[in-house]
Amino acid sequence: KQILVLGLDGAGKTSVLHSLATNHVKRSMAPTEGFNAICVNTEELQMEFLEIGGSESLRSYWKMYLPKVLLLIYVVDSADHARLPVAKQLLHQLIQNNSTLPVVVLANKQDLEGAYCITDIHDALALSDIGDNRKMFLIGTHVAEDGSEISSNMKDAKELIAQLVLEAQ
Repeated sequence: KQILVLGLDGAGKTSVLHSLATNHVKRSMAPTEGFNAICVNTEELQMEFLEIGGSESLRSYWKMYLPKVLLLIYVVDSADHARLPVAKQLLHQLIQNNSTLPVVVLANKQDLEGAYCITDIHDALALSDIGDNRKMFLIGTHVAEDGSEISSNMKDAKELIAQLVLEAQ
């Protein structure tokens, strides 16, 4: 069972995944053309992440993978105000037919000037409309300087993801 990582192109999915896998920062400049799979090991378990690129041509594949996953990680660019309505629409479409799938929303790029705070992201994505029957989390993240250790928020996100995977298995 995999963990699916989705979000619009440019949200920072690949950089987030690399940070989770290595505990170090590596900013990825090239967009994911297609799929990117990464295994992350913790003391308790091995987690397999599948990232699907966020360009319009790839979004049609997103739904096909949902029934097979333990958890959805949805990455949004907190500073890309113009595309938050699209991110919201896609997220709501994805999960409307899967009422129990746990969702972790990573409000990425919190370090950028003009980035929306967590409350604004929560409102922009209308997360309160998603329902009470699902485990839903919203964490602010950022991928800082290349080569540096990951932020405490990224460590928290990794621990949360591991906990949710253990619970779902």
